[in-house]
Amino acid sequence: MARTSPNIIITGTPGVGKTSHCELLAERTGLKHLSVNDIVKTSECHEGWDEEYQSWIVDEDKLLDAMEPMVQEGGCIIDWHACDLFPKSWIDLVVVLRVDSTTLYDRLSARKYPEIKLQENLDSEIMEVLLQEARDSYEPEIVVELQSNSAEEMDTNIDRIESWLKQWKENNAEEGEEES
Repeated sequence: MARTSPNIIITGTPGVGKTSHCELLAERTGLKHLSVNDIVKTSECHEGWDEEYQSWIVDEDKLLDAMEPMVQEGGCIIDWHACDLFPKSWIDLVVVLRVDSTTLYDRLSARKYPEIKLQENLDSEIMEVLLQEARDSYEPEIVVELQSNSAEEMDTNIDRIESWLKQWKENNAEEGEEES
């Protein structure tokens, strides 16, 4: 069965504004915000807690099993720092949020990240690790890189994603009519 709404991943290094983007986008579009961190905790899709990094050790198989029924119908905004584990068939748009290193440092420091976690995330952002992961995992035409250094950029990003969503729905409505 074809989805009537797309599934979108909003990804990027911790601190780039994924959750803020997802919450605002869900509010403005009616799409469902799926916080992978929340699913990992509530559905126990983990193998325990990592003290050094202060985070859950994700069991990716359990996570995918828990998420599959949610994404089958479409209309989901997936909020997580990684994207390569999600099957291509689930995803219609991958948004990779980026920030400058000074902004990221300030945001992660404010969260009281352990030094090792802070440094690894800064390095990951500088080396474009998550952007490259998205480009390696999905068709290039569905991967979009957006800057997220300010509230103004976030508003512009949400407007852009809303425009994409409107076009996706128009295109898929036409395809549905052709198949009838």
